[in-house]
Amino acid sequence: MHAMGSPADTSKSSKPDRYNAYLFRRLSSAKVFATSSRLLFRVTLFAGLLLIFLFLLHYPPLLLHSSQSSSHRSAHRSLLSSFSSYAGAAWERDIRRSAAPRRPEGISVLVTGAAGFVGFHCSLALKQRGDGVLGLDNFNAYYDPTLKRDRVALLAARGVVVLDADINDAALLARLFAAVPFSHVLHLAAQAGVRYAAQNPQSYIASNVAGLVSVFEAAAKRADPPPAVVWASSSSVYGLNTDAPFSELHRTDRPASLYAATKKAGEAIAHTYNHIYGLSITGLRFFTVYGPWGRPDMAYFSFTRRILAGKPITLFRMPDGAAVLRDFTYIDDVVRGCLGALDTAEKSTGAAGGGGKKKAPAQLRVYNLGNTSPVPVAKMVSLLEDLLGRKAKKNVVTLPQNGDVPFTHANVSLAERDFGYRPTTDLATGLGKFVQWYVKYYGVQSAATATARTEEEVTASA
Repeated sequence: MHAMGSPADTSKSSKPDRYNAYLFRRLSSAKVFATSSRLLFRVTLFAGLLLIFLFLLHYPPLLLHSSQSSSHRSAHRSLLSSFSSYAGAAWERDIRRSAAPRRPEGISVLVTGAAGFVGFHCSLALKQRGDGVLGLDNFNAYYDPTLKRDRVALLAARGVVVLDADINDAALLARLFAAVPFSHVLHLAAQAGVRYAAQNPQSYIASNVAGLVSVFEAAAKRADPPPAVVWASSSSVYGLNTDAPFSELHRTDRPASLYAATKKAGEAIAHTYNHIYGLSITGLRFFTVYGPWGRPDMAYFSFTRRILAGKPITLFRMPDGAAVLRDFTYIDDVVRGCLGALDTAEKSTGAAGGGGKKKAPAQLRVYNLGNTSPVPVAKMVSLLEDLLGRKAKKNVVTLPQNGDVPFTHANVSLAERDFGYRPTTDLATGLGKFVQWYVKYYGVQSAATATARTEEEVTASA
């Protein structure tokens, strides 16, 4: 009798099968996990991009600022581009040559905003008298950068180097102060204009507040020894002040525009750096500066362009019908004031590296630089009409409450006492020089110049 056979032992064959099944499940899980991870990454990336898009959509001034920055070799240089573009022995040799004075008692000046209206003229004047000048400008698109590039071309022809860089680039400023022992800084870089603040308020904070702090920080902590600083405040700080003429002793706590508020903030910041770090600081309150190579956003400039084009201009008057007055100051007078402030600026008393170590209280000053003779804006238009030989099409409206003030009037007795500032150019003379430059630079012909040329031709033929 045969015994019943026992079941076959399948343990050896079933273990590999179970292990393979286990591996299959693990691989399947891994694939699912990898697929899920890739999907999650893509969803997260899409969500991040969507948030950035929505942020820029709700803050268009930042988008505008970004688009302006990417044009003209980047208005605001990144840390990387500053180091890559501005480094090396050749670069340091060029900036030292530009900043080296050529006269025995000459000064070495870092001019910020050197491609701007006042910065360009001051850089020229300093170089012409034998001082060393190194310029810095971000060439932003507040107005046509082509005009700024043309100014810089003239500076380059006279041996002045102007760096395309931003005052908020702390690393670049540190590199400049390490390479060149500047005796002075003429800080003129700023976001100008009163009405533009309604479109791009952040630009005023970035340039006029953060930028000023950046310059003061570098001067106080990166320079050895710290230089004296002369910087551009503004007559706008007087705001709603009704006392005339405006004195440096008058109150400045009622600004009428964001631009004015940033300049007032700058004066408070200057006091802080003077007090803590012993920086010698002089603030200059400019009054409606005009002249050749000026700013296209200024009334005299834009009126000239529109009158020649046969387009209407807008003139403001007060609600009671009174004229709007401005203390128009010719550029040559302002340049003499800037150089006078530089020449009388005392040395800073702070130690290299900052740290609040100062030997003694340092000089802290503020001055008006104006013409002292307010003129109705309508009179300025009348002068332009005579110079251009054309009548303006005028649209007269009430002055809006958007930052403009009814009048400006400078008392310059302090500047006259301390560095001999005396404005000498009347508005008719100054506008005549501006119009001569304008028609030549833009290649246009006014009726007045055409008449003069015709008379010259008749005289020559006779």
